[in-house]
Amino acid sequence: MSKVKENDTVEVHYTGKLQNGEVFDSSLEREPIKVTLGQKSLIPGFEKGLLDMAVNEKKTIVIPMEEAYGDINKELFQEVPKADLPQEIKPEVGMGLMAQNADGTERQLRIADVKEESIIIDANHPLAGQELTFDLELVAIS
Repeated sequence: MSKVKENDTVEVHYTGKLQNGEVFDSSLEREPIKVTLGQKSLIPGFEKGLLDMAVNEKKTIVIPMEEAYGDINKELFQEVPKADLPQEIKPEVGMGLMAQNADGTERQLRIADVKEESIIIDANHPLAGQELTFDLELVAIS
């Protein structure tokens, strides 16, 4: 029986959970993800967890933050005057915002704090600083 190796294209169902057991993402209600390993389209720990799996195999992996989205980078917090926000936005802690990079791509930001005249935005990935658990089921290798 064939097992997953570097550069294989795989289809996998997954359920991602935080340390407290809260599910943050799952493919079970949709098609499995199809991805080619080695192209850096997955976090390193997820890709590593797929290696040596066989079709129909299920397993649970725990990914340390270093192999997921990394630690929280304090340099990715920035203070922005409320006057710079669109008028219709009423900022709240945890609210998501989109920013456009110089190259035209978009970046997701979160409001980390709301002050009287400004807000603190956080450009870290929402899952940065967290250990993640994934339940995996390998559907296909091609």
